[in-house]
Amino acid sequence: MIRTRREKNLPLMEPAVPSRTPRTCCPLSKYRFVLVREVRGLLFLLIFIYVCFNLSAQTINLEQARELGLANSRSLKKYEMAIKSSVLDEKNQLYSMLPQVSADYRASSHYMRNWELVSPADTFTTGASISITQIIFQGGKSFVQRAISKIATESVRIDAQTEYYKVIDEIDSAYFAVLEASAAMKAEEVTLKAADLGLAIAQVRRESGMINQGDYLKALADKESRENSFNQARRSLSLNMTRLKTLTGIKETPELEQVDFSSYEDALSRLSGISDEEAQELFESFWNIILKNSPALSKAALNNQRAEKNHTLVIRELAPTIRATIFSADVSFLAPDKIGSSNQGGVSITGSIPIDYWVFANRLEKSKLTLESASIDYENSISSIEQELRNALSSSFSQAGTVLSSRKSLEYTEKHFEFVMERYRLSQSSVSDLTEATSLFINSQNNLNRASYSFLQSLSRLRSLCAFEDESELIKIITE
Repeated sequence: MIRTRREKNLPLMEPAVPSRTPRTCCPLSKYRFVLVREVRGLLFLLIFIYVCFNLSAQTINLEQARELGLANSRSLKKYEMAIKSSVLDEKNQLYSMLPQVSADYRASSHYMRNWELVSPADTFTTGASISITQIIFQGGKSFVQRAISKIATESVRIDAQTEYYKVIDEIDSAYFAVLEASAAMKAEEVTLKAADLGLAIAQVRRESGMINQGDYLKALADKESRENSFNQARRSLSLNMTRLKTLTGIKETPELEQVDFSSYEDALSRLSGISDEEAQELFESFWNIILKNSPALSKAALNNQRAEKNHTLVIRELAPTIRATIFSADVSFLAPDKIGSSNQGGVSITGSIPIDYWVFANRLEKSKLTLESASIDYENSISSIEQELRNALSSSFSQAGTVLSSRKSLEYTEKHFEFVMERYRLSQSSVSDLTEATSLFINSQNNLNRASYSFLQSLSRLRSLCAFEDESELIKIITE
């Protein structure tokens, strides 16, 4: 196992310069070599750990995480069972329109007749009957009820589709959160190592009398602060990874495949500099797709259709019902040796018209109110989804611009950090300058990470709103 100098309980720097050396002489060339050796050792250790981790850990990409999350979703499994149950209800409605077959069996015996006791064996009778009855007419209520059953099944399917995209959004959010937390931890690790080196230099300078105790304490405080930030970033990564593992059902901690941001460069360029006219055209393109594909709009439309069918069903309750007995047979066994049988066919007509008109009128009025409410819900769904689309597009515009500006900011702050670090090594910058440069660097790095993954989440939301199966369809519409 590779051990650093600190783990061996060795000093980070070479021993202090002997007292015979003038204290005004700065041995920069001597401890600069030691610092370079320290950095190389730490880099080698990090590379070694990274390679070993990749060899032993399971690596998954975003698409695999989505598949695992969908397979592990309990809510989708419940919707699968709900669809099967609704299909069975639909079949029951169909079966009710077919001829109804009924059969019965009976037996009786008497111990008294005309106030005289008789033998139960002499009066024992038994028999059976079977009949087939078909509904001929009932004002079309069966067909309306069957249509309502089909709407119910389709409604459950749409609910399952909505849940499908909801699960994908959750997986995407958890996946991006892990990558963002991982990037934040790596950035904190860089600044922590810079703080370690800064403290090591400050320690040598303090022993050489080049800085005062206050500057040394400031370097020590900066190192402790960076270590605390690194630990917080590590805990954040652990929490986000736990959430992803729970959603996907993975037991071991996986290694996540990084997102290839180069495939989004054209989309970033288009969205960051889009004009108002182009933004409106893009909105209309997405809106036309949503009108065709959106599960939420389809569900609202089905609820409106169901309310219409229920209203029609209430009206048709005034229609009479006509049933035809296609076949009827009855066989009786009379004790001790008599057998009787009969069969008949015929048509029985039954009609019912509600006399309590106030009850019917009340039900009719209620169905009208339900229909009006469903129409309002449909209009509200259109407005709500339209607003969601505008918000998602606005977020993608904003995040795309933030990504590009954050890249430039990080490029400048990184160069500034390297410049200040080099000046600090040469005793031309103070501990405060290094702390300030480090803070600028970590803030710029975190801003870029947040903007990048927020941009990906806004694209994921657009994908779900449009019910796209493949993200390439979304990117094609944005860039064309």
